[in-house]
Amino acid sequence: MPSLPIPVFASAVLFFLFVRLWVARGRLTPIAVLLAICSVQIGIIALAQHYQVPGMRLVQPITATLIPPAAWCAFQWTAARPKRMADLLHVLMPVTAIAALVTAPDFLDIFLPGAFFLYGIAIVYQSFKGPDAQPRAFLADGDLPARIWQIIGAALIVSALSDVLIVVAIAADLGHLQPWIVSLFSVGNLLVIGIISLSSHLRTEDGEDEEPQRTNSEAEQAVWQRVQTFMAEQKPYLDPDLTLARLSRKLGIPAKTLSIVINQNTGENVSRYVNDARIVAAQKALLGNETVTSAMLSSGFNTKSNFNREFLRITGVSPSKWLARQRA
Repeated sequence: MPSLPIPVFASAVLFFLFVRLWVARGRLTPIAVLLAICSVQIGIIALAQHYQVPGMRLVQPITATLIPPAAWCAFQWTAARPKRMADLLHVLMPVTAIAALVTAPDFLDIFLPGAFFLYGIAIVYQSFKGPDAQPRAFLADGDLPARIWQIIGAALIVSALSDVLIVVAIAADLGHLQPWIVSLFSVGNLLVIGIISLSSHLRTEDGEDEEPQRTNSEAEQAVWQRVQTFMAEQKPYLDPDLTLARLSRKLGIPAKTLSIVINQNTGENVSRYVNDARIVAAQKALLGNETVTSAMLSSGFNTKSNFNREFLRITGVSPSKWLARQRA
């Protein structure tokens, strides 16, 4: 066994982060639930692998099946859509694990890594569709939420590979490597999932999304004119908490239709379209002698990193260099 109880330390860290997030938000969010499940799973791994507590090896594969669907639901509920009754079908994962444990324990060697792999692939695939496929994510964050979910999905895939490594090690009479594989791969990936899921870029707006029905008579060009008028007159981009879903509700246009129309007319996704308008507003504020921080906040950004990243993408220089050039 490794001399350091790595699983115990990792479980304690994730449990602390879970409590902190729960207290900060005042309720159990999908991300907090994912953190709690990861913390409990690592704790069970510690009891089973490090302290050899009887019965924990039987519990470990059952609780492990909670992690992939919890990550998938957290991804869907914070980025793509509100909860649905169909999400209850994910309960079949631990039910299947319990049935396999009783009737065909060897099946778990395939079922468990398969679950991690398939859910990981699903998260990576969906997150590669871009920001517009995550209408509940804040537009100011740009591509970052999608990239974070790609990392989480990749961690699930690597966790599946670690389970395969354990099976191979045991089959090759190298069972003494199992504690190291568990500590370095399984626990390490769960720790990555837990910590990175705390990123502020995975924030989501509260409330349920209501998708208005699109009328067949509404031409896409008319929709585009409506979007331009609304952006110019109402300036929704000044809201730092604006999401695709919220913009969709304000306009009374389905999020998918809104995304398609903006992409067809600008060649950009909704996030970049909105942030383009924010940068224009920031440039006007800078020329009006506002400070960089003041221009950032007044134009709809709430973090300097997002503001600087988008400013650099559009102008090719930092805000201070751009202002110096304009004054020169």
